[in-house]
Amino acid sequence: MSVQLLRRQFTVEEYHRMAEAGILTEDERVELIDGMIVHILPISPRHAACVKRFIRLFSQRLGDNSIVSVHNPVELSNQSEPQPDIALLQPRSDFYEAGHPQPKDIFLIVEVADTTVESDRQVKIPLYAGSGISEVWLVDINEQLIEIYRQPTAAGYQDIQKCRRGQRIAPQAFPEIQLAVDEVLG
Repeated sequence: MSVQLLRRQFTVEEYHRMAEAGILTEDERVELIDGMIVHILPISPRHAACVKRFIRLFSQRLGDNSIVSVHNPVELSNQSEPQPDIALLQPRSDFYEAGHPQPKDIFLIVEVADTTVESDRQVKIPLYAGSGISEVWLVDINEQLIEIYRQPTAAGYQDIQKCRRGQRIAPQAFPEIQLAVDEVLG
């Protein structure tokens, strides 16, 4: 006999109220994915180093053309507020103090993964596509490659490229910003 568990899905507003009430603490590493509160795994040194390389490269090459947001929430819908490793955002004078960035504000999302590659591919990437995020990069540290996802639809991304060491990549919003895959992977 199969048992079906009933799950309670939360909205972004309820998720925020849980934090305000102290149910979720600042030290808890969680994000809201499709109404479910999901724990974020600890960050390995290789993962952290890759994120730091992106911060340096994007900050140096983009200057004031984009806000480089690191491990901060993006509000994709009423039930999803993930915290991508990097989000390149439209510049705003308030730096999104009035509210978290939404899909229309996002140039690029970068997810770096060593232990979460499959869940990022199967859960987060489709979530980003369904939200209309125009471009996502998934850095697979173990395989030493960067997967580039473009042309979002409700069914997923239509254009997927795998880039390896020796190749160059650029965000479609900033084609002049060429990054060597080797620079990112270290």
